[in-house]
Amino acid sequence: MDIIFLTGMSGAGKSQAVHILEDQGYFCIDNLPPVALPGIVATFTNGQGGEGYGIEQLAFVVDIRSKELLKGFGEALKKIDKETPCPYKVIFLEANDDVLISRYRQTRRKHPLSKDISLMEAINTERKMLQGIRGRADYVVDTSMMVIPALKEEILNIIGDDITSGMSIYVESFGFKYGLPKDCDNVFDVRFLPNPFYIQELKLCSGLDKEIGDYLEKFDETVEYKQKIKDLLLFSAPLYVKEGKGRLHIGIGCTGGRHRSVYIAEYINGLLLEAGYKSTVHHRDIDKDPRYGKSSV
Repeated sequence: MDIIFLTGMSGAGKSQAVHILEDQGYFCIDNLPPVALPGIVATFTNGQGGEGYGIEQLAFVVDIRSKELLKGFGEALKKIDKETPCPYKVIFLEANDDVLISRYRQTRRKHPLSKDISLMEAINTERKMLQGIRGRADYVVDTSMMVIPALKEEILNIIGDDITSGMSIYVESFGFKYGLPKDCDNVFDVRFLPNPFYIQELKLCSGLDKEIGDYLEKFDETVEYKQKIKDLLLFSAPLYVKEGKGRLHIGIGCTGGRHRSVYIAEYINGLLLEAGYKSTVHHRDIDKDPRYGKSSV
């Protein structure tokens, strides 16, 4: 089981980091007192015969909200090392005082320790209380000058995830006669490709059938288009990731959504998977026209 302990200064970006970890499949538990950590870790690692209830990635947020209980963090890690040995990383987020003060002013949120003291005093007190935990951290990330995409890239690097897997891609074929998908980021119209519908022996096939691919590949425009869309997507996808996009929806449309769009959508999904992206494909309209029988695939 992969375990992350996320901690650090209030206002340093832990909430954003949690969202990033959740997008990567981590089961996140926020504001857990350190004394409870060994028991929770043991529950997940030993549950269901050691299968962890189907959870392979855990993240715990431990911070100043635990107040005096925070002193038990070191002992909790020792107990985990002894009783439930499993790999974990401690990530500490921090920012300079001016940035923290500015963020609190912008959000108008209250610092957990500022009940009877000023914000500056609360920040100083928190730094002292977290000093020991900071010393135990495997990674210290200063978010003072970081925007969210940069924080995401840093977190992905720490958890050992390749940067391309930080975004999921949904490729969807469709027929223009049934309307465009409502939430596409990019739509590609492939109605300019030769239409197998007009070939009698191909009419009842779909873009999942080899016969459709063999037919379309006979035409230079198909081969050239595949190369051009490959160049475009492999150029733009890393830039979407860099900007912090979590999901990219690509629509591929032809007239009925059965032949050309299905074939090209399958091609795009394959090249994205080969490039290391989390990609899935869906064919929205492949069986909508009652004139068609079921595909042979």
